[in-house]
Amino acid sequence: MPEFCTCGAQLPPDALFCHKCGKPQREILPVEVVREEQENIPPPRATAPEPLPLNFRNSLAVRIALIVAAVSTVVFFLLPFLNWLFGGFLAVAWYRRRTGRGLNLGAGMRMGWITGVLAFVLYIIPFAIEIPTMTNAMLQRLHNMPGQDPALVQEMTRFFQSSTGTAALVTVALMFLFLVITFLSMAGGVLGAKVVGRS
Repeated sequence: MPEFCTCGAQLPPDALFCHKCGKPQREILPVEVVREEQENIPPPRATAPEPLPLNFRNSLAVRIALIVAAVSTVVFFLLPFLNWLFGGFLAVAWYRRRTGRGLNLGAGMRMGWITGVLAFVLYIIPFAIEIPTMTNAMLQRLHNMPGQDPALVQEMTRFFQSSTGTAALVTVALMFLFLVITFLSMAGGVLGAKVVGRS
């Protein structure tokens, strides 16, 4: 490589161009060769976006579960307990239809669980209205049981009519309802995933 350009300027080592006149000092690879190499590289594939996980942060899943939970709460008066099983099934079928994505059994169970939790929250309203009727029915059964000690029956009646007894009864009933509603909704979700959730 020459140390001086034809214009007389001294060149730094490995100079591509003269800093004074701009004349090229060595041969540069043609741009076309680089383009050919780039053309042989396949374009990146377009990938489908990852589906959102089925939890309470998935707004579509929560909307579907809330609507289905409201319907299943109203249907409870026509088909007690089957409504929650059907609710989990319907939530999975609707989610599958809206997203076009298949759901495995675990995803169906999660969709059913979301529906069950929301159905439980919505069912608390009619449950609260039924508390006095439920307490009276339980006391009536207690009085009608054969072979009971009258003093024990009297003591239990006083306990369940007190605020502590009512609170205990309501707490146990709510825990039982939560387990039943979420379990049935999850079972319906699994059934929905098995029947309609596969892609």
